[in-house]
Amino acid sequence: MGFQRFTKTNILTNIFIVLIYIIWTNIIGGIRNEHFFLIALWLGAFYAHEKSRRFIKAFSVFIIYWIVYDSMRIIPNYEVSRVHIQEPYDIEKALFGIFQNGVLLTPNEYFAIYHTRFLDVLSGLFYINWVPIPLAFGAYLYVKNMRLFMEYSLVFLLVNLVGFAFYYIYPAAPPWYVELYGFDLHIGVLGNRAGLANFDQIIGMPIFENIYHKNANVLAAMPSLHSSYPVIVLYYGIKKGMPWMNWFFGIFMLGIWFSAIYSGHHYIIDVIAGAFIAFIILLLYNASFSNFVTNSKSYQKIKQNLYQFLSSS
Repeated sequence: MGFQRFTKTNILTNIFIVLIYIIWTNIIGGIRNEHFFLIALWLGAFYAHEKSRRFIKAFSVFIIYWIVYDSMRIIPNYEVSRVHIQEPYDIEKALFGIFQNGVLLTPNEYFAIYHTRFLDVLSGLFYINWVPIPLAFGAYLYVKNMRLFMEYSLVFLLVNLVGFAFYYIYPAAPPWYVELYGFDLHIGVLGNRAGLANFDQIIGMPIFENIYHKNANVLAAMPSLHSSYPVIVLYYGIKKGMPWMNWFFGIFMLGIWFSAIYSGHHYIIDVIAGAFIAFIILLLYNASFSNFVTNSKSYQKIKQNLYQFLSSS
């Protein structure tokens, strides 16, 4: 059957999805411009063309990630577990402290004192791409290898869900919080661009200010999911066989890790935890889950149906 933009079924389904989403966003804190943008993106792509419809359906996994993250506002992690403020700071200083003029500093404190214009710009450029590059790579896999894209998007979602769970198990304040508020807990603190303010000032635009003031979970530095994403990208770049791009992905990964620390958003221990989670999920998926589902007829049938759903108009 050919592509049909408007049918009674898809119109009613989309109306239902949009209404539920609007109601939910109002429950978790009120609808904002980015929520309207997401609705417009979904409807526009769904009805514009059969290719855009297939694309937005395939990328619905990443939309689910955004909705889950945004929904964390409804139950802040500090209401679930004790917030760790001084403990990560002390561990960081004990493991990676830098002596400067007889004073032991965390790497974040050291970079806050000794930062350069070049590194301010470089770290900003790396950090602003922590989501666009994984999404762009996902789009590339979608075009070149749908089955690998499905695996990539599933691993991406699993890593995020595990990371979100740890945010509630071990709420942790980022380095900039300690710099501004010390070791006391202050509820309702807004997100802060920290060292990335230097990048905003250099380019004359409040890019990171606008991003971090909308942060859904301020006290969630451990693990650093910023550091998880480039690990996933590099792994699937290697799996796809892209030697010409894997050097770039490797540099991107190291740049994100450095920028997370340099900008005061994460400790080194946060970066290690984020990279470790990505590595473990990839290991488990390939060593256990992947082998299990390969021999599961039920899973293969579900996978085939999902593949047909994402590939259909």
